[in-house]
Amino acid sequence: MIHMIKLFGKWDFAEVEVADQGIKAYVSLDPVIIPHSNGKHARQQFNKSEICIVERLVNNVMRNEQNTGKKQVALKIVEEALEVINERTKKNPVQVLVEAIANAGPREEVVRLKYGGISVPKAVDTSSQRRVDTALRYITMGANQAAFKSKKSAASCLAAEIIAASNRDAKCFSINRKDGKERVAKAAR
Repeated sequence: MIHMIKLFGKWDFAEVEVADQGIKAYVSLDPVIIPHSNGKHARQQFNKSEICIVERLVNNVMRNEQNTGKKQVALKIVEEALEVINERTKKNPVQVLVEAIANAGPREEVVRLKYGGISVPKAVDTSSQRRVDTALRYITMGANQAAFKSKKSAASCLAAEIIAASNRDAKCFSINRKDGKERVAKAAR
């Protein structure tokens, strides 16, 4: 008998599917009970794509001032957010997270090229690894801004941001930020 490992003992990774082919190789869905790899993937440059996507979300939640270095607090926030997502959408919350990452990652960015003494903006395609990193960062930034000086908990704000990003809601922070970045890139073509 094969034992299925479930995230936090509740959600199965087997039913999660990455629809966006561009980020499929960079969204790791390795089954873990508690997303904590002790930094074993940090030895090589691009190995962060082998870390479970939920752990990468936890690590991004730890970026702000209140949670810096507090992985247990960040784990609790993410677990509560996933429970809220499951209650609201009646879907696997990891699937909703993957959809949110696919929607919130910018496809185009602007770089500055120097020609002589002037710098010229140039639109470039964003790499898949950077799309995933940027989407996770935007989602957690939006949740942190919504929870700052608010009565809402960080977990409920994170859940609301993930749900809004998975639905491509233009009012949510991450989609708004992505659209702004792509608009600037379109103007620089």
